[in-house]
Amino acid sequence: MAENRVVQGRMVTPGRLAELIEGESVIDAEPIEDADRSCPDCDGDVLVVGYMPSALEFVTGWKCQECDWRRTDRE
Repeated sequence: MAENRVVQGRMVTPGRLAELIEGESVIDAEPIEDADRSCPDCDGDVLVVGYMPSALEFVTGWKCQECDWRRTDRE
């Protein structure tokens, strides 16, 4: 079972975290991990998740647990 985490005061699954990063639904997501970085906006903790927004693409995404900051390896 995937580990859920708290993001901006709400419990999220790996799939939901990927959706927050991507802005739309995803096909699949890997377990959430702690990132080795702090948020550049608020210095909060950052989570990382790998996910598939489509059958042909794998993306790594980062999301701050405290604010709206998010990034993907596409950027």
